[in-house]
Amino acid sequence: MSTFQAPKGTYDLIPPKSGVTLAVREAIAAPLKNSGYGYIETPGFENVELFSRGVGESTDIVSKEMYAFETKGGTKLALRPEGTASVLRAALQANLHKLGNLPVKLWYSGSYYRYERPQAGRYRHFSQVGAEAIGAEDPALDAELIILADQAYRSLGLRQFRILLNSLGDKECRPVYRDALQGFLRALELDEDTRRRIEINPLRILDDKRDAVQKQLVGAPMLRDYLCDACKAYHEEVRELLTAAGVTYEDDEKLVRGLDYYTRTTFEFVHDGLGSQSAVGGGGRYDGLSEMIGGPALPSVGWALGVDRTVLALEAEGIELELPATTSVFAVPLGDEARRVLFALVTELRRAGVAADFSYGGKGLKGAMKSANRSGARYTLVAGERDLAEGVVQLKDMESGEQTPVALVDAVNAIRERLA
Repeated sequence: MSTFQAPKGTYDLIPPKSGVTLAVREAIAAPLKNSGYGYIETPGFENVELFSRGVGESTDIVSKEMYAFETKGGTKLALRPEGTASVLRAALQANLHKLGNLPVKLWYSGSYYRYERPQAGRYRHFSQVGAEAIGAEDPALDAELIILADQAYRSLGLRQFRILLNSLGDKECRPVYRDALQGFLRALELDEDTRRRIEINPLRILDDKRDAVQKQLVGAPMLRDYLCDACKAYHEEVRELLTAAGVTYEDDEKLVRGLDYYTRTTFEFVHDGLGSQSAVGGGGRYDGLSEMIGGPALPSVGWALGVDRTVLALEAEGIELELPATTSVFAVPLGDEARRVLFALVTELRRAGVAADFSYGGKGLKGAMKSANRSGARYTLVAGERDLAEGVVQLKDMESGEQTPVALVDAVNAIRERLA
């Protein structure tokens, strides 16, 4: 065993479980690729101000969980704790919003970093697939993204997840609600940290998971009672579009999400099989974020789905994904001449699109066949001196155990036909 281990709160992805993770990423990305979203990749670290301005100084993410550091040149950077601010920054920097085709629709996949207390489903390094639609204010876009996430989860076989939906209002109606909520919260018995939050971002207190706080929130003013007519109409259209698409959701008036930039539509995907870390993904509309980071007004909406938590949700429902075999054909050479010939045949098979592997390290027949079994290959190719003298290789079906000679010159076509 190595002297070194993965840092606390992180993990290594290794086969075969890494195959499940890849399948989850691909399943989440598939409906996005089919709906006009282009792939974007951003650096693993950014200027620290991008997150303090965009995500919000008062959030736990920025104030407690962000990995921030100073470079040798004195620049203050942070490992990215979330994806939206980076994607929007990249889109603005590349002037994608000026190309005349709004919204700019982008999807991404990558690792993110937060200094969390490690527990099941909550890591310091975690993987997400996300999507952003930048530059258009349209309830149909909000509905589209929720529908695509629902489609992705259902394509994996997940059924025991719920979609929570809320509206956080806009710059017209939210300040009025904020004042009313602050007045209510100031009269409560809250600890010093929470009292500080009343002045900075009181809506986050609604999301406080502690029973002692939740009990005191009974009778708190509700945002729905303060929404302006425009926000009510917008939210109602999102709800109608989801219902028409057959997507079931639950209205959750206390849903806030942990980022300051959200406006209007806010949503979360939760899975009750995951215990306290039940959120598997979420997102919402962020109409003011572009201006917060120095860009023009670009109303936008997006989400991020946790790959790690989606894998845990699959486990909670007992779902085993059918993964394609990493190896279809395994070659076992007996002797130096067979080694040369079969290695060339394996190379030819790979070029023909067949997943093929080879018995390396000069193992004997018994050891090589054990490797073939472990590989999960459907067929094994075996050849010795006598086979080569006759111009054949032995093709063994690993399911039936049946072995048949195949002409060496026809081997690639014969194998492709059998696999088809």
